[in-house]
Amino acid sequence: MPSGRTEVQVRPGIESDLDALVAIYNHYVRETPITFDTAVFTPEERRPWLLSHPEDGPYRLMVATEADSTGNSQRILGYATSGPHRPKPAYTTSVEVTVYLAPDAGRRGIGTLLYKALFDALAGEDLHRAYAGIAQPNEASVRLHERFGFRHLGTFREVGRKFGRYWDVAWYEKDL
Repeated sequence: MPSGRTEVQVRPGIESDLDALVAIYNHYVRETPITFDTAVFTPEERRPWLLSHPEDGPYRLMVATEADSTGNSQRILGYATSGPHRPKPAYTTSVEVTVYLAPDAGRRGIGTLLYKALFDALAGEDLHRAYAGIAQPNEASVRLHERFGFRHLGTFREVGRKFGRYWDVAWYEKDL
């Protein structure tokens, strides 16, 4: 059986992606401190989140896929989003961004492909800054953000408690 690499494609997220996106996110809820959510979501609970990311505008959802061995279906490897930084009107030119990958999709450059597509999509929007909060430690995420020009602003110490311990969150900023 050939073991050649399959091509990864990045496209805007669509409603039929919801189950796979929720499965990826729930892995991080259950297994890691990367998100401070502590209870898993159902697809119906996450539907408003998905619908808040249209194909245009400042709040986007980009999805990385690869064809299965038959070439008939697309497996979702991860996603990147931009969303509101804060709810008050003066913050509308700032977004918070994030990337989540399927547990077996790391170390393939997929995060880089997702962020490139996301920032390309945001290039024409009226945006000034992007922000990212990274639960520590997470060297892979720090490297990804620094590769895209994010600079460290500071760290909130022991800001979240999960799995019986406190976690720091380092905040990063990028000019858009």
